[in-house]
Amino acid sequence: MSFKIPAIPPTTNKTIRFPNDVIEQVENAISGKDCTFSAFVIAAVRNALEQLQEENGKNNK
Repeated sequence: MSFKIPAIPPTTNKTIRFPNDVIEQVENAISGKDCTFSAFVIAAVRNALEQLQEENGKNNK
């Protein structure tokens, strides 16, 4: 298998407002880790979307 250079997915800049306490909690959670605020938020949103899809799948059965 040969090495393939990974493609960077397209992104769009969005400005959103977070409550100060949420910003503080996220910053505390990622402190000292190799993670950015954006990466954390993206992972959290993806997780929430997956859970919603699972719940919707269960409700539709």
